[in-house]
Amino acid sequence: MIAAAVAIKVQFYDLDPMQVVWHGSYVRFLEQARCALLDAIGYNYVEMKESGYLWPVVELHVKYVRAIQFGQEISVEARLAEYENRLRITYRITDAASGAVLTKATTTQVAVDGATSEMLFESPAVLREKVRRLLP
Repeated sequence: MIAAAVAIKVQFYDLDPMQVVWHGSYVRFLEQARCALLDAIGYNYVEMKESGYLWPVVELHVKYVRAIQFGQEISVEARLAEYENRLRITYRITDAASGAVLTKATTTQVAVDGATSEMLFESPAVLREKVRRLLP
């Protein structure tokens, strides 16, 4: 399936009082990788809105494997897992130097008609077509 990754150097503002990355910062890391993946597909948030659909995150699961420290360089990979009925993306955060897995996560987004605010039970054709063009 389609994947994209971003490199991030952990900043001081990402930390909690215990000097490890605050759990809320992980959502921002995932968002950066998700946007890189959506850019690769050609269907990021601007294109979503222009196509008439909104894509709220309806589910988020995060498995913290190892703490991430200040100054640590990490790689966040987002991989498209499902796209036909919903947009499900899996993530892996690894240490850039060693490749050790630090975090695993999954997000689920559903298409919502921008005009009616109704949730769709199938992804719109615009997304399905963009993804299929990139598949072997």
